[in-house]
Amino acid sequence: MRQISLPHFVRACGKSGTVTATVPIVFATGTDPVRDGLVSSLNRPGANVTGVSFLAERLAAKRLELLRQLVPTATNIAVLVARAPDAASERLDLETAAQTIGQRLTISEVATDREIESGFTKFGAIGAGALMVVGGAFMFSNRGRIIALAAQHNLPASYPLREYVSAGGLMSYAPSIAEAYRQVGVYAGRILKGEKPADLPVMQSTKFELVLNLRTAKALGVEIPEKLLALADEVIE
Repeated sequence: MRQISLPHFVRACGKSGTVTATVPIVFATGTDPVRDGLVSSLNRPGANVTGVSFLAERLAAKRLELLRQLVPTATNIAVLVARAPDAASERLDLETAAQTIGQRLTISEVATDREIESGFTKFGAIGAGALMVVGGAFMFSNRGRIIALAAQHNLPASYPLREYVSAGGLMSYAPSIAEAYRQVGVYAGRILKGEKPADLPVMQSTKFELVLNLRTAKALGVEIPEKLLALADEVIE
């Protein structure tokens, strides 16, 4: 089955006489819904579409800061990023943040399982001290393989969603996806009671979670600073 991105789906349905004109759509997205063409603006969505933006792509600088606190000796940080539109903005933000603080990055773009393997081989060859995984659907669907390779190459890694840490990853800093989808349900209920999507501003996440996996830290030989432990919203032991 061919995957269709949410922006493409909404634009396709929004053509004259098609379903979006009559059937409300409530979305949840980690990218910018205005830039992607889902809504006219956050405060006034317009049309028959509204939803929740959980801003995952805008957290690159904070994730880099936390990773540097965790592994302050990492002079070269590896970055695994999908060769896909849903990763482009986060990658740009990360590169900008790294340039500002003088952090060296080694970036590997991937679009296949083989390229993921090759990326880790490259990271090992250049002696990367840590890893950042940029979000996106492709990366999430391959999270088990990525986590296993990070362990195999002894790379402390920062991930874009807590689900990676639940599956054995070391650390994540991310918006609460559960809270985002809870708000989607709230909006769906309000629309079913008669409110119009155009009158419901796009909600933005306000809850962000730092999740740490102590078992993975021990396996990697990484000592998590007390400051990070104190900041953590969840610690998996």
